[in-house]
Amino acid sequence: MNISDTLNPEQKRAVLHDKGPLLILAGAGSGKTRVLTQRIAYLIEERDVNPWNILAITFTNKAAREMRERVDNLVGYGSESIWVSTFHSTCVRILRRYIDTIGYSRGFTIYDSDDSKTLMREVCKYLNIDTKKTNEKSILSVISKAKDELISPEDFEKGASGDRNQNIYARAYKEYQKRLKSSNALDFDDLIVKTVELFQLNKEALIYFQNRFRYIMVDEYQDTNTAQFNLIHLLASGVNELGKREYNLCVVGDDDQSIYKFRGANIQNILNFEKAFPGTEVIKLEQNYRSTKNILNAANEVICNNKGRKDKSLWTDNEEGDPVRFVQFDTDFEEADSITADIKRMVDEGEATFNDFAILYRTNAQSRLFEEKLILRNIPYKIVGGQNFYSRKEIKDILAYLKTIDNNLDSLSVKRIINVPRRGIGLTTIDKVNNFAISNDISFYEALTRAEHIPGLERTSSKITPFVSMIEGLKIRLNSDNYSLSELIDDILDGTGYLKELEEDGSEEALDRIGNIDELVNKMVSYEENAEENPTLSGFLEEVSLVADIDNLEEGTDNIVLMTLHSAKGLEFPYVYICGMEEGIFPSYMSLYGDNPLEEIEEERRLCYVGITRAMKALSLTAAKQRMLRGETQFNRPSRFIQEIPRYLLNITSSGPKTFTPGRRSFQNEEFKNKSFSFDKPYLTAEPKNFGSANIGTLDYGVGDNVAHIKFGIGTVTNITQGGKDYEVTVDFPSHGTKKLLSTFAKLNKVD
Repeated sequence: MNISDTLNPEQKRAVLHDKGPLLILAGAGSGKTRVLTQRIAYLIEERDVNPWNILAITFTNKAAREMRERVDNLVGYGSESIWVSTFHSTCVRILRRYIDTIGYSRGFTIYDSDDSKTLMREVCKYLNIDTKKTNEKSILSVISKAKDELISPEDFEKGASGDRNQNIYARAYKEYQKRLKSSNALDFDDLIVKTVELFQLNKEALIYFQNRFRYIMVDEYQDTNTAQFNLIHLLASGVNELGKREYNLCVVGDDDQSIYKFRGANIQNILNFEKAFPGTEVIKLEQNYRSTKNILNAANEVICNNKGRKDKSLWTDNEEGDPVRFVQFDTDFEEADSITADIKRMVDEGEATFNDFAILYRTNAQSRLFEEKLILRNIPYKIVGGQNFYSRKEIKDILAYLKTIDNNLDSLSVKRIINVPRRGIGLTTIDKVNNFAISNDISFYEALTRAEHIPGLERTSSKITPFVSMIEGLKIRLNSDNYSLSELIDDILDGTGYLKELEEDGSEEALDRIGNIDELVNKMVSYEENAEENPTLSGFLEEVSLVADIDNLEEGTDNIVLMTLHSAKGLEFPYVYICGMEEGIFPSYMSLYGDNPLEEIEEERRLCYVGITRAMKALSLTAAKQRMLRGETQFNRPSRFIQEIPRYLLNITSSGPKTFTPGRRSFQNEEFKNKSFSFDKPYLTAEPKNFGSANIGTLDYGVGDNVAHIKFGIGTVTNITQGGKDYEVTVDFPSHGTKKLLSTFAKLNKVD
């Protein structure tokens, strides 16, 4: 097998390494998959390793399929004996053989997330847990994190101590696992946890698989959690014929691309690999085959500001390329308009096709403006890792409320929201109302107004009446003077408890949904401020319907791509736009004011590095001086990540000065308003000002007051500072310690 002609020197070193632990630090675009598959072929053909003795693990089914195809093509006969699969698939195969030795039957069922939610609802009911205060999703999230760290229900219970919330989680965790076992079922986290447990309790099974898998390879190692690390460590700790531990483990990863902490990924697994596996050889794949020199230099300059990383620097033989373009627009509207116009121009002039472009952003909510501009310009697009903005559940729900208020003959909209949020109105009740409407030739909504007269609904009508009263009350308010459309959305969110339910959930998904609702409020405010005629609810719904109607776009591959930066990992595009490069957007407010800002900013910087290295030919970074958030106009500085790129690598332009008249709900901050961005001084964060309880202004609590937080319980305010738009509130919670919280997100309530 001659590999000299196809691999660079470092890739060749990695392929030829055949004994002992190996850490391949594979930078973006450095050909890591080729190295892994070539190494498998080399071990079989040149080192006489039996295909039966090789295990290759990755994270996604897609990646596993691609690796399997490459291995089959390279190895040919015998490749079917190689295990190439995801972590979860590998564990299922192991458990199907040996799980009966730890108290389960081999015919166990695997519960998906919906099954887990259903089971947790039963658990909460059985334990009399008030799900309005501690909902099922938050409990499942806590349990999942515990399983990632291999914390058993018993250990969790011991650690709960006297904390009320932790005791609730402990009781639910214990009962949840008990019911899983009685049902002979495992959830997805259990697939890893129970395999580790099996190997710890059953030495025969462990030794069998250690002998079976003498050569183990793990892709995307930076994304592993604690449970996955323990699984790999156990499998790789077998001994050879001489009784010596070899650790024939090869892991491939890039600590600079570790961006999934919120999913449980532990970056320390890759940073401390040499300590866990003595004698490790480290090989760095730093040659990039994807991007231009200028793009790579910009990426290197950003990521080198992280302290918690292994030293490496990407380089390429590719051309110098154009400088990275940075444009600061006056508004987020201009940002979206300019980017889409730029794409249209390049395609019209024959410089590129639509599928050469990707627009990347920090949160899904940012897609809305781009979608509208793309539709207006008749540019085909697809969203990866997310739905069309107006097709998202929370947006459709709120729009259904608006449509019901505007036109209650729209039975489809009424049926969508009659039990959203849950009001105890089930399908049987809906069917009875629907049948009554059909029999009496009236609309579904009108039938609801007569619920007490519908046979069989004597009891349920008491749940329907408040819904009808709320809708009628909102219709009356809408027809009153000085009542805005954006106030109508606020009243819907408050009156239904829709927003409160998401806030109580507290999961990453719920926070994203709240962001999407905030973006819908932005759209409503924008419509009110820019409507050519008197703004009306009917006019708004018409505008939204026209924008959201993308069904007529032709299917095909020639589409530009919109996606979050998290979704972009592993992909590449000739032309990349990263938008919203502003403090508070990217890096996010949550990272700036989280429990551990230094770690969270480093994760945000890694996310920026991932975004930059997606670009092959050209990269554009954009920011807006003013952006609408939660219905208010805010003024933001350009992101610190822009400042970290040297001036000589940037082509800086501006959208030009324009007069801005603040809208009705705009937030004015003289520190940011009309402030131009200077590249002559290092990035500075304004020192926050201290406030006492006498001059807090918009807060209804002060230093020394007791406040309630939905997650942390009751605590005492010890300090309040103001920086930019928001207040940072320091609260001492007896059960959770001291927390620094943004008042906007924390929703603290004063307790007497």
